[in-house]
Amino acid sequence: MFKKVLIAEDYESFNISVQKVVEDLKITETKFDNYCDEALSRLKMAIQENEPFELLITDISFDADHRKQTLTNGQELVAAAREIQPDLKVIVFSVEKRQETIDRLFNDQQINGYVKKGREDVKDLKKAIKTVYKNERFISYDLKNPVKDRNSFEFSTLDTLLISLLAKGILVKNIPDYLKQNNITPSSMSYVEKKLASIRESLDVNSNEHLIAVCKDFGII
Repeated sequence: MFKKVLIAEDYESFNISVQKVVEDLKITETKFDNYCDEALSRLKMAIQENEPFELLITDISFDADHRKQTLTNGQELVAAAREIQPDLKVIVFSVEKRQETIDRLFNDQQINGYVKKGREDVKDLKKAIKTVYKNERFISYDLKNPVKDRNSFEFSTLDTLLISLLAKGILVKNIPDYLKQNNITPSSMSYVEKKLASIRESLDVNSNEHLIAVCKDFGII
């Protein structure tokens, strides 16, 4: 089994899932980074110390914040990592479900495994690590269990606004006040909660964090 693994992920909740997996697999050395630039620096340092990482697990999307980054997403991180360590194994851990995007990750980025974030992600990630360790490819994207077509969901202006507010860090409980202050209706807490629940159900995601990540991947916000 891998002994040294680097995880690049900016959402703490998903880091917890990955941490459980590596602990179950008894991987002895694991490092976490919330930014792609930091992850690349850690890879470089490990090579210089002649103790390179064996596996990189990375998301595709990373939220922008006050820190200016050279590498802004997982695809750029993978490309940069491949330049300095061509034999590094890579697993992408993402909410992305579009087949063409996943195909590009394997064909262009030469990743070794792809795990879809969701209800079965802990089990799938564990399978992926075991499979990639054996020099085999792993894909958890299952066409036998199709999900709802996200492109078929029509977002209203208010839908997009609600998700954008969440992405900016505004708590759900404070959204009604924002709507009222800007003369946007409906603006009740009941409406906001029900609307967000409806959007999550339509997009087959189970949390607001999932929702934000999906909408960013699909260019909705």
